[in-house]
Amino acid sequence: MEDPFGHHISYLRVSITDRCNERCRYCMPDEEQQWFDRAEVLTYEEMLRVVRVGTRLGIRKVRITGGEPLTRPGAVDFCAQVAALPGIQDVGISTNGTLLTKPLADGRTTAEALVQGGVRTANISLDSLDRASYFSTTRRDLLPKLIAGVDAARDAGFESIKFNCVLIHHQTERELMNLIMFAREKGALIRFIELMPVSTAEVLREESFLACGQAKKLIERETGPLIARPDFKTNGPASYYQIPGTDQLIGFIGAMTNFHFCETCNKLRLTCDGKLRPCLGSYLEFDLREVLRSGCSDDELADFFLHVVARKPKEHDFRGSYQPGRRMIAIGG
Repeated sequence: MEDPFGHHISYLRVSITDRCNERCRYCMPDEEQQWFDRAEVLTYEEMLRVVRVGTRLGIRKVRITGGEPLTRPGAVDFCAQVAALPGIQDVGISTNGTLLTKPLADGRTTAEALVQGGVRTANISLDSLDRASYFSTTRRDLLPKLIAGVDAARDAGFESIKFNCVLIHHQTERELMNLIMFAREKGALIRFIELMPVSTAEVLREESFLACGQAKKLIERETGPLIARPDFKTNGPASYYQIPGTDQLIGFIGAMTNFHFCETCNKLRLTCDGKLRPCLGSYLEFDLREVLRSGCSDDELADFFLHVVARKPKEHDFRGSYQPGRRMIAIGG
């Protein structure tokens, strides 16, 4: 699949639930969240069919997201089923890490079962190593469980573990080096991510927003000039740098300040309620659930994919006066 701007679409992010055991300020509103009814959420069978048809069109990488995907019963088995589909080369999971130690009926940890089921990579949200700051951000006192989850992920043998740290002004500045050292200790790659106006426009207020460029300057006060590594690529839009005198890499994901952010985009997003979105930072979404439940053929489903790809925008709309239509938890991380 290729969009009108020459992007080759090979990556599908699949949100399997809008539920989460945390309440991160940038992901969910302060007021009561309205959850999707069970009937509104795609079944695993429906999601698998979407992915299977996607492989016909060039989908090779799938990332399972939420909400917190591991809150949905059967998530581990679903991940294994996705990994077993012909044509799928890479399956990853995005998680807050707090449920990776959860034991299954056969005695394995959830992390072990994911790896043994074919999940290659784990992206773990880690915004703070300070327990009070972590609680302030997530509104849950689960930092010890997250750290235990990181260790479980290491023990399980994921090919890659990445920490995703959302930059929060007046919080992240004082933790940058601790987070970097923690990532080095755990053998993980850390990426610093700018706030985006996905859940609320207010996250971009001056008292909240910290730009990647400013974070980079603060790190360089401690490390000296970071070494750009344009040769190092993952599947996302991060720009990577090497810390002088070490082999450690760190990444920056600057959706708001990097004006080339969208140039290499290769992804689509499937929300848990069956909307196919060509861009996180756009209002565009197309009702795949209605098509699925109307008795469509696989060819008609493939045509729907191509219809959405043909409408993929050149770049996101976040730098304008973007007003979120959905909370991030209802889109998928």
